[in-house]
Amino acid sequence: MGRYVVRRLLQMVPVFIGATLLIFLMVNVMGDPIAGLCGDRQCDPATAAQLKREFGLDKPVWQQYLTYMGNVFTGDFGTAFNGQKVTELMATAFPVTIRLTVVAIVIEVVVGIALGVVTGLKRGRPIDTGVLLLTLIVISIPTFVTGLLLQLLLGVEWGWIKPSVSTDATFSELIVPGLVLASVSLAYVTRLTRTSIAENRRSDYVRTAVAKGLPRRRVIIRHLLRNSLIPVVTFIGTDIGALMGGAIVTERIFNIHGVGFQLYQGIVRQNTQTVVGFVTILVLVFLVANLLVDLLYAVLDPRIRYA
Repeated sequence: MGRYVVRRLLQMVPVFIGATLLIFLMVNVMGDPIAGLCGDRQCDPATAAQLKREFGLDKPVWQQYLTYMGNVFTGDFGTAFNGQKVTELMATAFPVTIRLTVVAIVIEVVVGIALGVVTGLKRGRPIDTGVLLLTLIVISIPTFVTGLLLQLLLGVEWGWIKPSVSTDATFSELIVPGLVLASVSLAYVTRLTRTSIAENRRSDYVRTAVAKGLPRRRVIIRHLLRNSLIPVVTFIGTDIGALMGGAIVTERIFNIHGVGFQLYQGIVRQNTQTVVGFVTILVLVFLVANLLVDLLYAVLDPRIRYA
């Protein structure tokens, strides 16, 4: 296990470098960020040259990237064009998005797996058909439509929630935004769990457990569900980073100042340091989440061994 973890950590290095290099190159071809600082008027050449020197934009792109990566390993993600440190923006944005992601993951796991188990055990019955139809509807409706409808109904018309989230963004305020963020993933988790449960229900080890006279609950939880969760855990693990990075629409709808909000502001203002800094952290989240998923396989299925 130890050697496997070390090998995976070493594999993360080229992936991390390649991903950050790609996003660095993509951000730097978005346009001239200095032109955006001057607004509608064109910057005079002297001011533009001074700003480029100040932010290191007068150097070749490869040299900018090497300088940036060198600073990243010391904890310096650069300075935004408004003079604020990117790490300060991260300190305010990431805790909010992490809370939102936790709420979304909990809803996705609890509701999705529960519905998947019920429909998998009652495959072909009315409840199975109803849940499949409902998940298909959820997948078909864009997230921004779901978010705006819930905000209008629950916040404006019925007054059950605040239409926008406060600056503190407490867990109670993030329940509805978390539901919106997790809606599509919840539908996929439900379908994955249903399919896996229905397939494994016909397996030999399940029939053997039933023949031994084990209680139904133990057969479902200890044998059927445990082996059926491997594809679900794979999806949820990769979905953690996707939820954090894909919260732009949800955070805009509910006025949540998290990672999505900062990324949106950085892209609109062509603030390369902010965009690259936040995406760098999201790349690390993806890599760590995938490593944890691989390690969870051995917990769910003892037959899996890592050399």
